[in-house]
Amino acid sequence: MPLTPLPKTIIEPAVRRALAEDLGEVGDITSNAVIAPGHTAQVVASARQPGIIAGLDCAEVACALVDPAITMTRHVEDGNAVTPGARVATFHGPSRSLMVAERTALNFLGHLSGIATATAGLVRAIDGTGAAIACTRKTTPGLRALEKYAVRAGGGVNHRYSLADAVLIKDNHIAIAGGVTPALTSARANVGHMVKIEIEVDTLEQLAEVLEIGADAVLLDNMSPTTLREAVAMIDGRAIAEASGGITPSSVRAVAEAGVDLISSGWITHSAPCLDIGLDFVPIVS
Repeated sequence: MPLTPLPKTIIEPAVRRALAEDLGEVGDITSNAVIAPGHTAQVVASARQPGIIAGLDCAEVACALVDPAITMTRHVEDGNAVTPGARVATFHGPSRSLMVAERTALNFLGHLSGIATATAGLVRAIDGTGAAIACTRKTTPGLRALEKYAVRAGGGVNHRYSLADAVLIKDNHIAIAGGVTPALTSARANVGHMVKIEIEVDTLEQLAEVLEIGADAVLLDNMSPTTLREAVAMIDGRAIAEASGGITPSSVRAVAEAGVDLISSGWITHSAPCLDIGLDFVPIVS
């Protein structure tokens, strides 16, 4: 499905914070000392490794906030695959301003493209299984909406954005409540009919208990592919089957082939390596 861009009301505050962090108290003393006032330049952002692009809007907002005179020409769109050497975007404007915006723009581009690339790798690995790759709440504080957008750019789907989105009863909830049945029964009694309820289980015995009461989704945590197959057969379409825990590129295919509907991974947001994107000066052709 088409990738829906994030509104600038979400992007701009994050970019403003990043620029403020980078500029410090007195701004870019290097560029002010080295580059003559009024000088203009053209720079090109290019991929240095293969991957999936995400974060172009963040780069554009960074430039606009630094100096509205900077223009940005996109050569690809978020969600597009790139190869080494591929041009991602060209920027033209006052040279001092370009140097101020450079690092913030590249930080967002590289970080979000890295998440999109990691997600796309898992999506490719499970192609044809019918399962989907989902992210988690293991995100960088303050950047959750951006990172979840990057997951979508890589072909994944989003789990909860916040604790208010849905009920997700985890192992600690179960322990505090006194067991699966009291936790699930209490949840059903205390939320409205429009609120989805998911519960985490570690064993098939817990799953059987859940199925007696009913839940919208079951998170099958740290189960082997063999156990997951048994769990999926027990669920038999009565709830969404989600696998989680220790998902890696090498293990994800076997997990998907067990028949689960969703595979959630914290790795794609908290540990995805940055995609190497460089910014280089190019002569302006008149």
